[in-house]
Formats: sequence, structure tokens, C-alpha cells
Amino acid sequence: QVQLVESGGGLVQAGGSLRLSCAASGRISSVVAMGWAWYRLAPGKQRELVASITSGGATNYADSVKGRFTISRDNGRKTVYLQMNSLEPEDTAVYYCLLPGVSWGQGTQVTVSS
Repeated sequence: QVQLVESGGGLVQAGGSLRLSCAASGRISSVVAMGWAWYRLAPGKQRELVASITSGGATNYADSVKGRFTISRDNGRKTVYLQMNSLEPEDTAVYYCLLPGVSWGQGTQVTVSS
């Protein structure tokens, strides 16, 4: 069993920043050969792929967050990060990390006030 534990969500004013973390633990020895992704789910909306990073470090972003969000990884810590800057009320959602084929995180709430 592999667990993904997320942290870093919270309430922030528009224009502010948050950094989400997602750490893998349990029956997983390495994440070096794996990609990661962050998704979000806002009330009344469909789940959206926010950002992804390959095993080689190539990144991809939703158009709505390009230039504001940065995904990164630390293989030694088995952790993926999402740095979110210039946050907007439209970014309010529950954010989930994904280790494809392995596990989802439990979700962390991000609320951006106007």
C-alpha cells in the first residue's frame, strides 16, 4: 500500500502564494522512474489537470495557471510540490496529487479570497 500525504493548503488573499507538498510513503522504494500530477476539483466544475511532471523533469501546465504555478519534484524525499503564486479566487478548489497507477492524495483545500 502506498500513501500520498498532502499539505500546504489554506486560506489566502488574492495575489498571495501557497506551496503544496505531496509525499509518498509505504510500499514504494523509489519514485525516480515515475511522473506526478496535480489535479483540482472546484464546486460545480469538472476535475482539472493543473500540472504534471515526468520522470525526466519535463513539465506541463493548464493554460489557466501557466506563468503562476510551478511543479517540481524531490526524488530523494519522494515528494512533489506545487508552488502557486499570484493566486486568484478562481483557483479555489480541492487540490489532489497523483502518482499515476499507484495512488491519489487525500486532497487539500485551497481557498483564495477576493
